[in-house]
Amino acid sequence: MPALGEFELIERFFTRPARRATLGVGDDCALIEPTPGMTLAVSSDMLIEGRHFLSTVAPDRLGHKALAVNLSDLAACGARPLAFTLALALPAVDEAFLAGFAAGLFALADSTGCELIGGDTTRGPLTICVTVFGEVPPRAALLRSGAQPGDDLYVSGTLGDARLALEAFRGTVALDEVSFREVRRAMETPTARIDLGLALRGLATSAIDVSDGLVGDLGHILARSGAGAVVDVDALPRSTVLAARPLALQRECVLAGGDDYELVFSAPAARRAAVAAAAAGVGVAVTRIGAIEAGTALRLVDRSGAGFVSDARSFDHFRA
Repeated sequence: MPALGEFELIERFFTRPARRATLGVGDDCALIEPTPGMTLAVSSDMLIEGRHFLSTVAPDRLGHKALAVNLSDLAACGARPLAFTLALALPAVDEAFLAGFAAGLFALADSTGCELIGGDTTRGPLTICVTVFGEVPPRAALLRSGAQPGDDLYVSGTLGDARLALEAFRGTVALDEVSFREVRRAMETPTARIDLGLALRGLATSAIDVSDGLVGDLGHILARSGAGAVVDVDALPRSTVLAARPLALQRECVLAGGDDYELVFSAPAARRAAVAAAAAGVGVAVTRIGAIEAGTALRLVDRSGAGFVSDARSFDHFRA
């Protein structure tokens, strides 16, 4: 059987009837119409083999993650997903890989109501670029720039498992099979906190998703808000697997691990009950980890309140 060409590949694995879009895959442009009165939220992320994912990742998990990291940006903005485009470079046409990739991609797309409406394919090193579109009411988007001194600082879920999995792959950490399977799942199939982002509209004063590590990503909030913060390093939530590791490794993973895709956000102290209710309403645990302060510095303290010095820094594509 001859190898599939570009258009046959798209037709077989990525073409579906348009549902919410006015016009989907198959034309020069897709057409998407947000709900009247809503604002479009748009984000793009690129994943490159060897840089953002390992060659050993299962295709369905890779399809899931390719979309999840973009949906996480919508979550951090408080936007509801609408649609996405996919640009895919492949070294060669591998139908088994494409079938698995598409299955993981569409499983997440269907569960979040986000449909594929277009994109492109070409030959090259395995590279995935997704652009996602969402909608949010005017002036209701969660931004990085609204944190105020006195605000509480929160994080959703747990941090650090993806970094622990990476260290296990690197051979610097030894994990039993069950523990490795658990943290590998966290690295390869992250959960975008879409429902939490929606629930935090009108409550949170700033938000960002943790993609490159807590220290660096929180730093973006502080820079855009012109504020500082204090964070209790030992209050940062972690899984039982990570909590069983040496304390120094725990702190490294939760501060600068990356690939967690949890939400870090600020909210006035007077809204603590409302934040707790919003999080409980969508079934997502949130932990208060510190507070926004005057100034511009990020202060790290331990459980006793003593200052904690760390050289942990977040992932940077051009410094890693």
